Amino acid sequence: MNHQELRKIAGQLIMIRFPGTVLDEATADFIRTNSIRGVCLFRGNMSDSEQLARLTADLRAVMGPDALIAIDQEGGAVVRSTWVPAPPAAMGLGAADDTDLAYRTGAAVARAVKSLGFNWNFAPVLDLNNNPNNPVIAERSFGAEPQRAAELAMAWMAGSHAEGVACCVKHFPGHGDTHVDSHRDLPTVDKPLSELENFEFKPFKLAAPTAPAMMTAHIVYPSIDAGNPATMSPAILDGLLRKQWHYRGVIITDGMDMHAIAGRYGVGNAAVRALMAGADMVMALGTPETQDETLNAIAAALAEGSLPQAGVDQRLARLTALAQAYPCKPRSYKEDAADREVMAEGWRRALTARGDPQRPAAGARVRLVARQDVVSDGVSEAGVPAAAVAASLGRLYDVELVTYSDADAFDWSALPQDGRYTVLASTSRLRYGAGPRATWTPDLHLALWNPYQALDIAAPALMTYGFAAPALEAVNAWLSGELEAQGRCPVPGFD
Repeated sequence: MNHQELRKIAGQLIMIRFPGTVLDEATADFIRTNSIRGVCLFRGNMSDSEQLARLTADLRAVMGPDALIAIDQEGGAVVRSTWVPAPPAAMGLGAADDTDLAYRTGAAVARAVKSLGFNWNFAPVLDLNNNPNNPVIAERSFGAEPQRAAELAMAWMAGSHAEGVACCVKHFPGHGDTHVDSHRDLPTVDKPLSELENFEFKPFKLAAPTAPAMMTAHIVYPSIDAGNPATMSPAILDGLLRKQWHYRGVIITDGMDMHAIAGRYGVGNAAVRALMAGADMVMALGTPETQDETLNAIAAALAEGSLPQAGVDQRLARLTALAQAYPCKPRSYKEDAADREVMAEGWRRALTARGDPQRPAAGARVRLVARQDVVSDGVSEAGVPAAAVAASLGRLYDVELVTYSDADAFDWSALPQDGRYTVLASTSRLRYGAGPRATWTPDLHLALWNPYQALDIAAPALMTYGFAAPALEAVNAWLSGELEAQGRCPVPGFD
């Protein structure tokens, strides 16, 4: 085969991204020329339902009937389509602890994304968050107890599959006990194999018989393979997942543009090593230049035989089977209102109290303290603006808003001692440093994103596990006495 024919095989083994809200001719030509079958869309590719449905239809026309069009619509802070019904975060569902609710939530998510033209959702997260300093998982996890977290995640997945959207559990074999974000560096989980088997690995092993796809973690597990992150580890992908667990679904890497991989190994080399280790599809996000580099590297490996044709044929068959089991066919979406009710139920039942918070009196004078800016950590959407929280509380109280740009530099003692009930709203994922931990004394802490922030501030707290509009509505329902906070945080340290 000539180089271009080999690139066409390579193209079926990678997933790309591209900028913008329309399929430009250069991207369409790149997809056609290289037989690309996998695309992942992000927030920057979306503006509204009409635009997004047109974009996914254009992609289907170029990619053909076996297209895999993917999205990260986990819930909580990790959602790409922000105008459809807002799903509670996994940890919110863990706090509600109801598999039926998890099933209905997964089904509602799938109905929305299928109507937009997607057939593959990179969710649910099976990582067990037992590390309070984890900078990237936190409320994305269903909890810290392997069996129960797996049951809730599998119920969510079953709901999605019932509506025709394939799930991809992540991040195999477990990203929960890290204090490093693999988007920025290469984490290590250095535990004995017996401990990994009883904890990190367990949800993935429980889900393996029914999960149509698994996403790999860019993490080193020295007790299995000290020399390679899981994404590029034959011992983990082929040895553990394929041979020991007999997993038959698709294995896709996490984004190979992440610094843990691209900055350390180079994207082309890493892509070949991931495929040789047992991955079926490489998530070659990056740029057209790095996608070209990836295609050329895979084509060269095919030419020289380091990627044998028989193994490649097996990979292509698994990917085709996934696309045919979950065809990329849009549907009408008449369930929007009913699905918003499902999501609102989830947010309300997730609401968790810590430290016996007391409600301010109706119409009370309230001082709200919150971050000045809303930030994304590169994985999540940006948090809720301080003004939106103030407006929400303003439906119940006389609210004065005070914002800060740097939590460590903010002088809490300078707030007026005028009898106002003080509410701190945490609207980012960042944990608080020593200064706020030692000196901030709100009457009520609204932890509107990362629940671990409730451990940082010595004050009664309400935890929502996310900042979508129904989270603020649940908070107001509690404040007005219509709702009790019945959720139980499903990770250690909150009793």
